[in-house]
Amino acid sequence: MAEKGKKPDKEQEGQEVQEEQGAPKKGFPLKIIIICILGLCLIGGGLFVWKGGVLSKLSGKEKAKTETKTEGENIEIGAIYELETFIVNLSGGTGNNYLKVKISLELGGEIVKAEVEKRLPQFRDSILTLLSSKTYEDVKTLEGKSQIRAEILTTLNQYLKTGKITKVYFGDFIVQ
Repeated sequence: MAEKGKKPDKEQEGQEVQEEQGAPKKGFPLKIIIICILGLCLIGGGLFVWKGGVLSKLSGKEKAKTETKTEGENIEIGAIYELETFIVNLSGGTGNNYLKVKISLELGGEIVKAEVEKRLPQFRDSILTLLSSKTYEDVKTLEGKSQIRAEILTTLNQYLKTGKITKVYFGDFIVQ
């Protein structure tokens, strides 16, 4: 009889241990399912935004993309003439700031290439003078870079007689 009494005691102890640990959680798989669904929703939403869904519609990128496609189909890129890298000290300050720029020119046609090659010393001098007249404040902003690009274009086109330079590109633009 003592043995029979011990068995219920072990069973009772097992039940007490289960009660102390808590009953088996029936909602555990439900929590995992909910977490997985939320994770998938977050990933799906992130991909939707990344691929240009909501944000591009809000910012008008869709409209800009279609305008670029229609304009880009009609415009051909002209010959590209690469100039060497220019390194100049920026004006103002203590003279510790410098600018390193790699410039490429888009030419209006092949005829312009020969004239550009003839006028390289004039181009180089004009670009060096223009860049060294700029301050750190002038070149650190996007507007400043666009203004420099426009000034270079205007200055260089003044020397040309047979054609013109259509665009100026910066390969490197390092300010320190």
